[in-house]
Amino acid sequence: MILSDIRDYLQQRGQATLADIALHFDTEPDAVRGMLQVWIQKGKVHRQMATASCGGSCTQCDPASTEIYVWSEATLNERPLLPADCTHH
Repeated sequence: MILSDIRDYLQQRGQATLADIALHFDTEPDAVRGMLQVWIQKGKVHRQMATASCGGSCTQCDPASTEIYVWSEATLNERPLLPADCTHH
């Protein structure tokens, strides 16, 4: 996996959770997060959380499932993805 692979994946999807990206590239989430940081610094990607409560105090959702990365050219009005197993909206 190289930076351009992550770029292509996010450009194609518009947005993806950290868990989805890590699974797609068969890589640890922390390694993917580090590579995403390069794109964030270049202003091409921004990070958001699925909801204000997910990934916060309830701790029932996997943090990698609530951490969403959005390619800056994607429509910013798109609703964030919610983890499939998250019932605390």
